[in-house]
Amino acid sequence: MAEAIRHDKTARQLRLLSDALDSGRLGPVRRLVNTLSPAEIGNLLESLPPGKRSVVWGLVDPEDDGEVLVHVGDEVRESLIADMDPDELVAAVEDLDIDDLADLVEDLPDTVIDEVLKSMDRENRERLEQVLSYDEDSAGRLMNPDVVTVRADTTVDVVLRYLRLRGELPEHTDHLYVVSKRHQYLGRIALQALLTHEPGTAINKLLDDEQPAIGVHETSEEVARQFSDHDWISAPVVDDANILLGRITIDDVVDIIREQAEHQALGAAGLDEDEDLFSPVRRAFRNRLIWLGVNLGTAFLAASVVDRFAGSIEQLAALAVLMPIVAGMGGNAGTQVLALMVRGLALGQIGASNVPTLVWKEVRVALINGLALGAVLGVVVLLWFRNPALAAVIATALTLNLCFAALGGVFVPVTLKRMGFDPALAGGVILTTITDVMGFLTFLGLATLVLLR
Repeated sequence: MAEAIRHDKTARQLRLLSDALDSGRLGPVRRLVNTLSPAEIGNLLESLPPGKRSVVWGLVDPEDDGEVLVHVGDEVRESLIADMDPDELVAAVEDLDIDDLADLVEDLPDTVIDEVLKSMDRENRERLEQVLSYDEDSAGRLMNPDVVTVRADTTVDVVLRYLRLRGELPEHTDHLYVVSKRHQYLGRIALQALLTHEPGTAINKLLDDEQPAIGVHETSEEVARQFSDHDWISAPVVDDANILLGRITIDDVVDIIREQAEHQALGAAGLDEDEDLFSPVRRAFRNRLIWLGVNLGTAFLAASVVDRFAGSIEQLAALAVLMPIVAGMGGNAGTQVLALMVRGLALGQIGASNVPTLVWKEVRVALINGLALGAVLGVVVLLWFRNPALAAVIATALTLNLCFAALGGVFVPVTLKRMGFDPALAGGVILTTITDVMGFLTFLGLATLVLLR
């Protein structure tokens, strides 16, 4: 319900923007744009064709430029940066949080990066360099080094006095982190605990040492899983020596979850989640040609199987009519299993120990579905072609292909994951090939043996 309301709101805003732009009235556009959050502005910019996008981008409050750049895809960000002067870029990004700035650095011109680094104090410059030293898909790259730490040998009144002197806290601060003299992570203290205990209470008495810290080299998928499991708002990040390096906050994790969902949805079609909706034809053509070429190659493999039974098809034309049913049903069934497996792998729910159980479960489901749907299909074919043997053949072939689809749906993503390939991106192509080949082979093979001997 909430998602539908959000989509309706975006569509309404887009319609108002387009109407105002078409009429040349930029005042209403400016007012509308600058009532939105940076994330909403980013979504609207991605929804506009390049010409209108450039106009709207020029009307965004310069104070929001940096945050908007963080919330758009790579291709759109590239086009927006191309429309900005170096001085505008420096002003836009220099006040961003370290983790957000790290996301943008690779897309910025070298001259802009140099100016931004010059404008930073030594501490922040070192923090940025530290974050950039970690892999892109790691906790170290996600973390913000700006954390509030306290010592265990102090008291509540000392900490409160320190916070008042500091003046402000980083966004999404729900806990302070307690560290040793060597800056090793010891635990956390909730802000509410500081407010509800006597000023003289020792910090070590309020210490919560049960929350585990996130290792700096853990993947973003693992980070998202831990946040989901523990309902965290923020979490500390430590190195191998348990030295506190920074923290990850819920806003970054929400972005991870959204990106994973987009990747799974678009990856199944061989598309990049960062591709601009209005990207140039040449670029879109180039990006999609690769996977379409792979699909063409696999289609020839399926066609070669059909070709081996050309004689059978000539003798019984009904085979040509019915064979897409077997292959298509197998493909749909396999896609269902594949989707579950990709999600399970992304959440860390699937390992070597439970794969056999999953195989046995999915094969049983496929067998039951195959028998039920095969019976229905057999009756339809019997009434259509008046051929009991043909009805039995297609019912059997459908059941077998659903079983093959179940096996492929489990083993294809697991195997790709072990080989270091992305199951969401490559799994669909391979699985479709398996279900097509096995569907044609079982149906035409059985038909040749039973009907044309």
